[in-house]
Amino acid sequence: MKVNKQNAEHYIWGDHCDGWHLVKNKHLSVIHERMPANTSEIRHYHLHAHQFFFVLYGTAILEKNGERITLTPQEGIEVPPLTPHQILNESDEDVEFLVISQPNSRGDRVLTDK
Repeated sequence: MKVNKQNAEHYIWGDHCDGWHLVKNKHLSVIHERMPANTSEIRHYHLHAHQFFFVLYGTAILEKNGERITLTPQEGIEVPPLTPHQILNESDEDVEFLVISQPNSRGDRVLTDK
């Protein structure tokens, strides 16, 4: 079956951010996410999941291990396990991106302040 935002499992996270599970199994997760202007996720790392963030629309900042990296449409970046990171939308418009995690990151997240 084809999957898209209209038929995918939807959830809300953070400060009015959206997520749509495009692929959701124990081996792989692909999520299409939307962050409104001036929002951010909580800084964290994953014990096992290797992630790839890919921007579809807008401009995001991915803070990875203390380095701020600007991602514009059609750009992405890998985040290995145990690497503190967070994604931020410091712009005045929505940002949409894919988060691909292998294995699935559910239950694998550790919050950090560093």
